[in-house]
This record gives sequence, structure tokens and C-alpha cells, in this order.
Amino acid sequence: MEKRRRKRKLKIGRIVVAIIILIIILLGVIFIINKGKKIIISKNELYLAADNNIVKLYILDEEENMKEEKEVPRGTKVTSYNDKIDKDNTNYTKIEYEKNNYYVISSSLVKNIKDVVLEKEKYVRTSVTVYENETDSKILSFIKKGNKLDITGYDNLLDDGNVNMYKIKANDIEGWVYSKYLVNDEQSAKEVYNENGVYDIHKDRKFKGRELYGGKPSTLDYYPYEKPEFADNKLLKNAKSMYLNAGVIGSIDSYLKIAKENGVNAIVVDIKDGALAYSSNVAKEISPTAYATAINSNESYKSAIDKIKEAGIYVVGRIVVFNDTHYGKDHPEDCITSTASSRLWPSAYSRGAWYYNVELAKEAVKEMGFNEIQFDYVRFPEDAYNMSIKGNSDFKNKYDEEKAETVQNFLFYASDQIHKTGAYLSVDVFGECSGEYVTAYGQYWPAISNVVDVISSMPYTDHFGRRVDTWTNAYQTVNNWAKGAATRQTEIPTPAIARTWITAYDTPYWNPTVVYGASKIEDQVKALYDAGLDGGFITWNSASSLAKYEQIKSAFAKDYQ
Repeated sequence: MEKRRRKRKLKIGRIVVAIIILIIILLGVIFIINKGKKIIISKNELYLAADNNIVKLYILDEEENMKEEKEVPRGTKVTSYNDKIDKDNTNYTKIEYEKNNYYVISSSLVKNIKDVVLEKEKYVRTSVTVYENETDSKILSFIKKGNKLDITGYDNLLDDGNVNMYKIKANDIEGWVYSKYLVNDEQSAKEVYNENGVYDIHKDRKFKGRELYGGKPSTLDYYPYEKPEFADNKLLKNAKSMYLNAGVIGSIDSYLKIAKENGVNAIVVDIKDGALAYSSNVAKEISPTAYATAINSNESYKSAIDKIKEAGIYVVGRIVVFNDTHYGKDHPEDCITSTASSRLWPSAYSRGAWYYNVELAKEAVKEMGFNEIQFDYVRFPEDAYNMSIKGNSDFKNKYDEEKAETVQNFLFYASDQIHKTGAYLSVDVFGECSGEYVTAYGQYWPAISNVVDVISSMPYTDHFGRRVDTWTNAYQTVNNWAKGAATRQTEIPTPAIARTWITAYDTPYWNPTVVYGASKIEDQVKALYDAGLDGGFITWNSASSLAKYEQIKSAFAKDYQ
């Protein structure tokens, strides 16, 4: 009996101990869970905010003072702890970044990525196009250098924490501008770029003898322009190029045979030169008159471009910009009017003409696969001087720009938009641009070369006047010209590749008596390289004569470097 009682007590004791152990375990689990909850609650995923592109991270040094440790781009996501400290009247919050602990100024932490941009105003350093929205090329307005902008939003941050585009308000204008053209204060906005005396080189230049009315170099922008390098589309820096007009593209196989056998590494193909090369939907919407002129079907044109690319040849799409009577017929409101000229010429001031040509370019890159877009006739007409001295000319100058200003402003706009497609921009200029003045039609070499990826001048040997024979000695004519052009390239911080058009037709054009065979091509190219223009060449033959290319093909095979 006594044994049974002892056994029962022992069993009860064991049960009690077991219950106590279970209670302890349960309490421990509850404690761990609650503790875990506290840890989760005390941690927050936040973003670093600032009124510039970087945020400073700090650590406490041995004297318990805040020491700047590193800088990171704003918009960076960090883990924030509810651990704050005051130092020198500034409140800091402890954060974790890349598995290390730091402190940041508490006001630099926000919950929403859209709140990381704290600046409220900016100033225009380089005159800016204002876009209707942040996604396409539609132009709302234009704001000149020195003006203040209120910041009301942004589209996205770049890797370095800078904003890509700001949403802005200025008086009654509300739209979007690229941040790279803006600075933080009015004084900086009004300054000119004079590193190494760049601005001083240009500011007082003018044509000797008379006013040309093309504009003053002092009004142009010389700040460095960042030129892209696309990983899947390398810019061709030493070109041996053929030119093909839209009418011969159907015979692409014959031209490719010459190209592949003789070292041609680039072909320039027309997209628009008067007539359209193919039925562009952009033209259908904006310039129906141009749309009706299409020479090739979209399929045959695309097939030709594909064949060029399959041959490993860099392909450039050429667009004649402002010399466009078809667009002029559809949009007379955008054209220059003057009793000094009967030309139907869309003004380079016209934002409608800007938009049309850039949209054509973007469409061509996306649908046809061009590596590069080449803009020709980026200027006012040759008789712009006569138009300017007549008081009854209307250039449609809405934003009070000089001619050279609007040419450069157009190229800022075009470069920004075409680069978004992953393609490069080249621009053709007259040979006269190698001089130290702004031309009457608004071209100034340094202001153009500083912005675009490639500059292609046209020093055709029979285009230097008729009184003196400049075409027989092709080397001397081109070399004399190229020395001036090479000097212009040294006068700016971000010069383009100089890829030059050369004469590939018999000269002079009004009485062709000097045959331009392979040796004349070689002479011109050698003249370019000897003067320091080493970006290569493009052969100009307006007819794209297959017979002429057969005649000069050996010149492509030669090594000029």
C-alpha cells in the first residue's frame, strides 16, 4: 500500500515537473516570438533622399564625433533602425547599407522612392527644349539660358543619383526638361564654359568685311556634351563609306559585292532627300505629300538594309532636314517667307519641322535597324543673307534665337532623342564651316561638332568657286581645307568624329573634264589624314553610279592610317 502511494506521488511529481518544463518551453517560445516581432518592427526599408545626387554616410569616430565615411547615390535603399542620435544640433539615424552600419542625417530618409528628390528649383545653364511629357519627342516650349524653373516632379534617377528629366513650371509653362542642362543657382546658370579659355577662343569671332546675320559665336554653348557608346552598337570611328541614294537600293547586291571585296565598312543610304525612300508612317501622319513620294516598298527597303548589316557593314540613314518642299506644302506655317527668295523652305526655327525629322529618324532606327542617323541641310537656305537684309522676311523666329543658336538647339534636341533609340547622330556641314566665323545660314563648326557624334563636311574640290581650278590637284585643295577643320576640332571639349565627304564624280560638275578615278579618291583621303582628320570618308556621287564605284573601288581597299 505504502509502495503504491510512493509510486503515485512519484508519478504526480514527474507530471508536475513535465508541466513546469512545458510551461518554461512555452514561455521561451513566446518570448522569442515576441522578441522577433520587436526586431521586425524596429527595422524599416527606406530610401536616401537629397537635394543633389549624393547622400553622405557617417560613422562615429573614437571621440564619438560624426565622421564622413562615404557617399552613395540618392535613391539607394537602406535598412533603418529606430536608433537616433543628436550631434552638433543635427539628428542622425542609424542605418545598414551593404551589411555595414552607418549614420545618415535623419531628414535624408523617406519611405517612397518618388520622394527622394528634394530640390525645389533649378536654373537653365544651357537653353532647353520643354517637352509635353517624359516619354516622347513632342515639344511644348523652349526656355533660354539663365531662367529659373520650379521643380514639381521627376521621371527616374540615373545610376549616379542624378535625375534624368524634371517636371517643371516656369510662368505659364508646365512640362519636362532634361536635368543635364540645369544647375542649382542663377550665377552658375549665367556663366559660360571657359575651361582652358574655350569661350575666349570663340566669343569675338566674326566674318571679315560684313555682317552675315548668321549669329554670334558668343551666344553659343560650349559646355562638354556627354557622347554615348552603345555596347551593342559601336560607333564607327574610321569609316570607308559608300553613298547609295534611294533609287538604287533595289540593286544592293551589286554594290555589296564591291563593298565586301574592297574593304568598305560603312554605307550611307537615303531615308529622305526630297522623296521618301519608303512609306513612313510618320510621314503619313505629318506630311502626306511626302508619304506619296515613297520610292521603295517597306519590305524591299528593309531587305536591303538587312543585307548590308548581315555583311557586317555599318549602315547610316541620311535625312535631308530643312530643305523639304513636301513638308513645306503640308505646313506652310513653318516655312520662311521672303520676297528675296521663292524657296519653300521650312525654317530651322520651326519646332514642327524639328519634331517631324526626329520622328522620322527614330522610326527608321526602330524599324530598319540603322546604326546611325545622318542629318543633312541642318541650316537655313543659301540665300539666307539676302533674306536677312530684306525687311520683309519672316523666319518664324518664335523664341528669339539667332540662326546658329537654333541650329545648335535643334541638335541638342535631336541628339537626346536619337540616342534614346541606341543610335548615333551625324550632321553634314558645308566646307565653308572650317572658317573662323558663323556662316550666313547658321552653321558654326565648333558649336555643331561639340554636340553631335559625327560631323561630315563637304569640301568638294569644285565647290570653291569657278575662277580658280581647285579640282585638278585634289590633294592640295582638300589638305588646305582640312587644316582649318582640324583646328576647329581642337577648340571644343567634346569634338565629334570628323568623317568627311569627298568628291567621287568627274569635275568640275558644270564641265566634267577631270576624271576622278581611284587615284583622286586616294589623294583626297590622304589629304584628310595628313591634316589630322582621321575619322574616315564618305564618297559623294549623287547618282550612286555603279560604274563609278567599280572605277574607284581599289581606293577603299587602301590603308590610310
